[in-house]
Amino acid sequence: MNCNEVRELLPDVAVGMGAGAPEVETHLSSCPTCAAKLQGLRQTMTLLDQWQAPEPSAYFDTRLQARMREEMARPAAGWLHWMRRPALAASLAAVIVAGGLVIGNRGVLFPEQMAINAPAIPGPVEPGTAVGDLQALDKNHELYADFDMLDELQVQDDVTANP
Repeated sequence: MNCNEVRELLPDVAVGMGAGAPEVETHLSSCPTCAAKLQGLRQTMTLLDQWQAPEPSAYFDTRLQARMREEMARPAAGWLHWMRRPALAASLAAVIVAGGLVIGNRGVLFPEQMAINAPAIPGPVEPGTAVGDLQALDKNHELYADFDMLDELQVQDDVTANP
């Protein structure tokens, strides 16, 4: 037997229920760690056998009965008391949903406010003008960024080809 198997059986061995197994006895005689654990467990059980539970005070029963009478005389909480927390949670959820709907649909609910805050949309812009070129750069930013990478690759190829 190994130490883990013996440790599982130590409580039974300590009270005398598993002392007859020869494998356990041989392991305990050859393993000082398990023998020390068994000795400590036996000492703990001896101390627990000697321990006496303290007696409750003389007035414990009297105070307990008085407290029980107070609790029985107290008015029972009605259904409104128990419904307060779920009602509070439901009203908070309703406020959050309503706020989300107002924010999501503010263009429909407040069209005059949206018209004031909306940026002016310019008319068609001719290509080749400064505004047209900026809009084209803005729309094709990713395409132009890839061209920069191609330029860097071309420079690296030129360096490797002409050392």
